[in-house]
Amino acid sequence: MSLAPPPDLPLWRRLVYAVPVFGWMLRDVLHGGRENIYYALFTLVALWIMAIMTWGYPAMILPALALVPTAFLGLILITRG
Repeated sequence: MSLAPPPDLPLWRRLVYAVPVFGWMLRDVLHGGRENIYYALFTLVALWIMAIMTWGYPAMILPALALVPTAFLGLILITRG
């Protein structure tokens, strides 16, 4: 199996897949087996726990602050029906 993405993909997807760690993980999740999503989720949770152990409270709060626009969008979609 080659590490290069197939040439028939759009440019933006080839650029995302070219990012060393996260692009490879995303390509495995989208084009690999079903168990790859669990490995990716475990990796992201482990990275978040290590960040909390390293930087403490800010590493716990910043992901919540990053999700505020998503929560607002969900509330707007719910109220619109």
